[in-house]
Amino acid sequence: MAGAGGPWPSTSPSSSSELAASGMFVPSRTAATVLCCICGVAMAPNPANTCVRCLRARVDITEGLPRHAVAVYCPECSSYLHPPRTWVRAAPESKELLAFCLRRLRGPLSRRVRLVHAEFLFTEPHSKRLLLRLRVQREVDAAGGAILEQPHVVEFVVHDRLCEGCSRAQANPDQWTAAVQLRQHVAHRRTFLYLEQLLLRHGAAARALRIAAAERGLDFFFASRSHAARLVDFVSGVAPVRSRSDKQLVSHDPKSSLYNYKHTFSVEIAPVCREDLVCLPPKAAHALGNLGPLVLCVRVTASLALLDPLTLRVAFLDAAQYWRAPFRALLTSRQLVEYVVLDVEPDDDPDLAADAGSRYQLAHAQVARVSDFGRNDNIFTVRTHLGRLLSPGDYALGYDLYAANTNDLDVDGRKGLVLPDAILVKKSYEEQRRRGKQQRPWKLKSLAVDADAGAKSGRGDEEKRSDEYEEFLRDLEENPEMRFNVSLYRNKDYQPSEMAASSAADGDDIPSVPLDELLADLELSDDDNEEEESGDDGGGGSMEE
Repeated sequence: MAGAGGPWPSTSPSSSSELAASGMFVPSRTAATVLCCICGVAMAPNPANTCVRCLRARVDITEGLPRHAVAVYCPECSSYLHPPRTWVRAAPESKELLAFCLRRLRGPLSRRVRLVHAEFLFTEPHSKRLLLRLRVQREVDAAGGAILEQPHVVEFVVHDRLCEGCSRAQANPDQWTAAVQLRQHVAHRRTFLYLEQLLLRHGAAARALRIAAAERGLDFFFASRSHAARLVDFVSGVAPVRSRSDKQLVSHDPKSSLYNYKHTFSVEIAPVCREDLVCLPPKAAHALGNLGPLVLCVRVTASLALLDPLTLRVAFLDAAQYWRAPFRALLTSRQLVEYVVLDVEPDDDPDLAADAGSRYQLAHAQVARVSDFGRNDNIFTVRTHLGRLLSPGDYALGYDLYAANTNDLDVDGRKGLVLPDAILVKKSYEEQRRRGKQQRPWKLKSLAVDADAGAKSGRGDEEKRSDEYEEFLRDLEENPEMRFNVSLYRNKDYQPSEMAASSAADGDDIPSVPLDELLADLELSDDDNEEEESGDDGGGGSMEE
């Protein structure tokens, strides 16, 4: 011990070991304990001076919490009713179902306890029961502010009941309230194939009771007028359309002044598609700064993007401007002709030079129709905007204005208009595809569309639909901007062929979809569900705070 006024010896672990090594007595440190005021068991001190077992025996923090609840379930659409009228779709033992159950218990839980953990307990599917195990905490004032944690199990009894939409469909499939008639007066289905993928990606037609194919379009039937109006708004945002709505009185109750109407929305899409050749009317050309008059439609959204292939000028025509002075395409993509490129020389005019980041560049190209080989020696020198893409020996698709018979008033009414021999639209990969035909590693989903009962379904119509779908798939491969809004899924049945490997080794630059753009297509079969149920001993979904 130090002298008076001197410092006390250090009690750190190092000094204690030094003192023990020197032979001095070092007392051992023990944790302070007290006796429980009820059972007398030694324990660590707490504000209540009561052990955990006695606290749990005297205080039940789950008192007042519900142990039973009811969940209303629609077996047709796998939805649960969130009062008063909201239906929530949730898979068994999913996070969505767990969140739904916790919302039903939010009031009692938030007022009394603090939720720490929640999970499902396994139940048989036919038992119509959902067991939810909670772990809650609560501060007990009677125990001096001690915080207790205790498990709590809530049993949900599942009652089956059809929702309004499924009830209407079960009673009468044609008992709809609102219908959307979507039409485009063209000779192909390219627009509707692309629109179908947009509807699937954004779920715009998920609430449709039925989708039926019609001549030059589709019919959507809904149980509510608001759902139909939402679809019309969606289509108006992705295509230049004009629409009108009508309603028909079905029934009327004079005592309660209730009227039952059927609403119909008629939506017409502009008959101008991507890659169409258009001769602008004088008013439209003047409104766009004397563009054209021969222009190509390069993009279709809520407005039309029109490109002058001779000057690289691009102008946008919105739906209001188009329907104020509508026009049709001079030539459509079904009239494209295949050319072989003999020579390409870039245009040296600095006034018409494209930007460095643009994919277009003006050039003079010598081309010949593939169908003329062996018949004549016709060679055309044309001006094209595909100077960055074309090289001698490539193939291109374009419009043959040299042999085309155009009966268009806008063309005939323009004095001094000299039509070029051809207008090239895009590079063609048909020859490479013929040499290396292969299966695609990706696939698309489709809407459940009922066939048109009055439409002809001959062999020629089937081949036409198959060819249009194949052209749509090729457009997705060649145009990254087009597939940006489309969900592509991995094809599980895809097996690379030797022909595809040989074509890749030969350097054939056939456009394809990168694998990193593909999504995994989740499909649960009955066998997978049985394996999951047998392997789950507790809860499938869990949530921790």
